[in-house]
This record gives sequence, C-alpha cells and structure tokens, in this order.
Amino acid sequence: MDTLIDAAALKSRLDDRESGQRTVLLDVRWTLGDPHGHDHYLHGHIPGAVFVDLATELAGPAEPGRGRHPLPPAEQFQECARRWGISDGDAVVAYDDSGNMAAARVWWMLRDAGFGPVQLLDGGLAAWREAGFGLAAGAEQPPAGNVTLSAGAMPAIDAGQAASWSRYGLLLDARAGERYRGEVEPVDPRAGHIPGAVSAPTTGNLQADGRFLGPAELRERFERLGYRSDVPTAVYCGSGVTAAHEIAALEIAGFAAALYPGSFSEWCHDAARDVVTGEAPYGEDVETAAGRSTGSVS
Repeated sequence: MDTLIDAAALKSRLDDRESGQRTVLLDVRWTLGDPHGHDHYLHGHIPGAVFVDLATELAGPAEPGRGRHPLPPAEQFQECARRWGISDGDAVVAYDDSGNMAAARVWWMLRDAGFGPVQLLDGGLAAWREAGFGLAAGAEQPPAGNVTLSAGAMPAIDAGQAASWSRYGLLLDARAGERYRGEVEPVDPRAGHIPGAVSAPTTGNLQADGRFLGPAELRERFERLGYRSDVPTAVYCGSGVTAAHEIAALEIAGFAAALYPGSFSEWCHDAARDVVTGEAPYGEDVETAAGRSTGSVS
C-alpha cells in the first residue's frame, strides 16, 4: 500500500459503503509548544476521525535515559489502538494539521507493530479543507477494536549504534538547521548534534502547501545528502517524532532507513556522549561543544 493518500481518494473511500475494508481515521494534532491539539480536534476534524494524544498514547513518560517521547510498551500501544477502534483487517489513515510531522509518528508505530495498511493523508487537514470537504465537531467514540499488534517490524537503532553509525552509514538529523548547528536549543539540555550526523530538516520533505515532494524530488534530496543503496541509513530528531516523517519521506523516495527512537533528547542527557556544533557533521572542538548548555528539559 502507498505511503500517502490524497484527500479525494480518501473521501471516495469513506463514501464507498460497499467496500469490504473499513478505514479508521486518526487525528494526531500535536506540535512542539502547542498542548491544545485536542481542543483543535474538538473544534473541527474529518468526520469519523478519532483523536490520538501523542504525548500520552504514542509515548511513555519522559525519562533522561530514554528521551522526551520514549516508545510506549507494546501492550499499552495495542490497548490504545483498540480504543481508537482499530480491528484486524482494517485500514488506517492518519493526519494532522502540520504537514504530517506528528501523524507520521503513529504511521511508523503501527508499521513497527506489524500493522500494514496504514497511510498518511497527504497535506493533512489543510488538504481536506482545500478540497472543499466538511468537518465535524465534538468527540468521536468508536466501538472498541480487536487489533493484535506486535513490535519490531521496522528497523531501529539505539544510542550505542548511533555512536558509531556514521563510520559506515549515513546518520540524518531531522531537526531544524539551527538546532543541528547548536545556535538554539529550546527543550534539551545541550545544543548541537550527534558527531557524524548530517543535517536534513524535515521541512525539506514538503512543498509549500504541506504536501510531500514527489518521489523523484525526494530521491534527489536524499541522494544529495549522501544516501546510497549500499550505505545503511538511520534518522533521529529531538525525541523520535519528526524523524518518523523523514522515514516516510525516504520510503516515498523508495529508500529504507532505521529510526533512533530516543533521538537527541536521549543522547544529550548522557554527559559521556559527545555533542558537536556547527555546519559540519563532526563540528567544532568536541570538548568545547560538549560543555555548552542552553534551554531546559521539557
């Protein structure tokens, strides 16, 4: 199944009462610094969509040793998926209102849990509105589903692997360029990036309207950043959320990549791990960069 579905195709699928496969819609509105995703959902969402709370349903409690949004236990995620109404045999479409930066998290997690038919609404809620389709207000309360989920179906790496990844592979940093360079760090205790990582902000995956670039454009982008079929690729971000967006973009390009779930928020909490700053993958003097500290931990 394709990574993306457009608004017209989704509307057609939802209107097809004779389709043998039910589609579950997940609204994953969340952005860093905006805790009001549920309020936005209640004000207006795609009819039938269930709200997914990224902070409590797509992540466990923040821990210095695991990052700000550690992956929840598999049993907990399965319980949430059933509460959203997902059953075995269903299809899932996820969206948000920020270019799928948050929705990609549940896309990756369902894929990792062995659930195959899951897509992102290309352009998110904005594309649905632009197509002239209506919204519903209030909360949706679907009957519980019976989906059975596992874990480990998608490639992932840990901090130990991230430390040596750039020696033989490509490590992409999906955060904004200024955070990669160490010019600003709004939430984590140290500014900069993992030594050897290449800056690849997720915003570069999107067109101005929030839709993903086409496959050819994405292939060109990632090849320019160093992607090669014989070079293993891994992606991290601040807390493992927008890195999933980068993995979706890589998949659209026809490329595979592993996720570092703990990402920089896990990495930088260990003082024994080097953090470097600047434009270059290995940055400036490691000892100088490792001692920098800005912002506060969320």
